[in-house]
Amino acid sequence: MDNTETPVVPEQADKKPGLISRMFITLAEVYSFIARFFKEAFLPPFEGKELLRQCYEIGYRSALLISTTGFITGVVFTKQSRPSLAEFGATSWLPSLVGIALLRTLAPLLTGLIAAGKVGSSIGAELGSMRVTEQIDAMEVSATNPFKFLVATRVLAATITIPILSFYTGMIGMLGALLNVAMFEETSAKLFFQASLDQITFLDITASTVKAIVFGFTIGIVGCYQGYNSSKGTEGVGKAANSAVVISMFLIFIEEVISVQFFGLFRS
Repeated sequence: MDNTETPVVPEQADKKPGLISRMFITLAEVYSFIARFFKEAFLPPFEGKELLRQCYEIGYRSALLISTTGFITGVVFTKQSRPSLAEFGATSWLPSLVGIALLRTLAPLLTGLIAAGKVGSSIGAELGSMRVTEQIDAMEVSATNPFKFLVATRVLAATITIPILSFYTGMIGMLGALLNVAMFEETSAKLFFQASLDQITFLDITASTVKAIVFGFTIGIVGCYQGYNSSKGTEGVGKAANSAVVISMFLIFIEEVISVQFFGLFRS
């Protein structure tokens, strides 16, 4: 008589998914989150008052830091570019170089990176804290749509406000460049802006606007996703804020490379 025991086989349900499986699960969750945003954002009722408040908060939080960074960038970029142009006797091209560099690339990129650190982390921490303290669960129980009120308004506000801040950054950067040029070349403000904007085309303005809109949407959706789906506990709040910043910056650099290649096709 065989008394050997049958070995116990662990249930498949207890097996954790591998790295590849977790990656595809995360991509599916992100896709579902974005699809829900487009569904909730453009269907009534609209949270117009909250949207305006978020636009104000995003612009107010970032204005001082963006002003300082944009002005310093204009001064430093002009100062560093002058010796290279002077070697070829082309210092007169300095205003045009500054205008092209700021309005084509630096303004939207700097604004996106600053907003990713300032706004993205704030959104991630705020929604993460609400998830930890079960405020989002309470809104769901009280028949309120927390996704529309919390997520849709913040993503739309970031998408609207970042392009405005981008042009503001470009303007402040041009003022910094003007200050540096006026000190060394004694160029008037009228001649400076005429020379710097002479090489700017409608395609440049369009490209900068599109990039800023994409950057704003990326910052908003990443920050909201990380905060809205954060794990329980105070550690989850910090992780949500940190992930919002890192992922947003990483995606912004990728989007910058893609946009440069895409709009470069129209310039060739």
